Amino acid sequence: MLAYLIRRLIAMVPVLLGIAFITFALISFAPGDAIRLMLGSESANVENVERLRRELGLDLPWYEQFARYLGGLVQGDLGTSITSRQPVADQIWQRFPNTLVLTAASLIVALLIAVPLGVLAAANHNRPADYAAMGFAMVGVAMPNFWLGLLLLILFGLELRWLPIRGIGSLDDGLWQWARHLILPAVTLGTSLAALLTRLTRNTMLDVLGEDYVRTARSKGARTRTVLYRHALRNALLPIVTTAGLQFGALLGGAIIIETIFSWPGLGLLSINAIRQRDLPTMQGSVLVFAACFMVVTLITDLLYAAINPRIRYG
Repeated sequence: MLAYLIRRLIAMVPVLLGIAFITFALISFAPGDAIRLMLGSESANVENVERLRRELGLDLPWYEQFARYLGGLVQGDLGTSITSRQPVADQIWQRFPNTLVLTAASLIVALLIAVPLGVLAAANHNRPADYAAMGFAMVGVAMPNFWLGLLLLILFGLELRWLPIRGIGSLDDGLWQWARHLILPAVTLGTSLAALLTRLTRNTMLDVLGEDYVRTARSKGARTRTVLYRHALRNALLPIVTTAGLQFGALLGGAIIIETIFSWPGLGLLSINAIRQRDLPTMQGSVLVFAACFMVVTLITDLLYAAINPRIRYG
């Protein structure tokens, strides 16, 4: 297991280098002038533009800029923000925990909805409960999360005034006050994943419930709850864990939109602001962190296989 983990970690290095190069190329060769945008006018003084371009190293050939960027990455330096003039790593470090909390909460919401609903649908195959669960799944998959977010914001935030509609709470105000700010964005982001996992859980459970060992457990008089959750669900978890782990990366990407809607001060909102201001170092650093997170989550998902199914071993 340790050798497998080391090989996977080493394999991440060239992937991250490739992502860094592609991101650098796409952003650097995009039309527009970040320096003029930062100075606030397309007619900014030419001397000021050239001076700032030299200070930031943007007057160098692209390959020299990329070499300097890689040299900084090796030392943990993601560059300096063009707009705020603060280290990009510090900005990401301040915002990333908020995005991680939102994404983890969304995954928990999705699992709390999807697993019981999928099991219920499988246990009541071709009955009203099954149709209702599949109806939820169809609506959840088809509904854009930004539209759902706006609906929830209007209903629970503006009309009923039950929940705050923007910002992040503080634990100093109590756990409940902190959680109230998290509910709307987490439910919004987790609903589409819940719909997907509901269908997957139902279909996987239907396959498992037809196995011989399940019929044997039923014939021995085991309770329905025991058969469903102790015998069937445990063996149906592998595809669920796989999909949930891979979709965690999609949740990180979806957080960009949700954080913008709810003014959640995370990495997604930082990325959107960087794109608007054409803050090249911040954009590059954000994409690199998102990519690294996706690879780490994929690795964790693979390692969870062995914990769920002892027959799986990595050589």
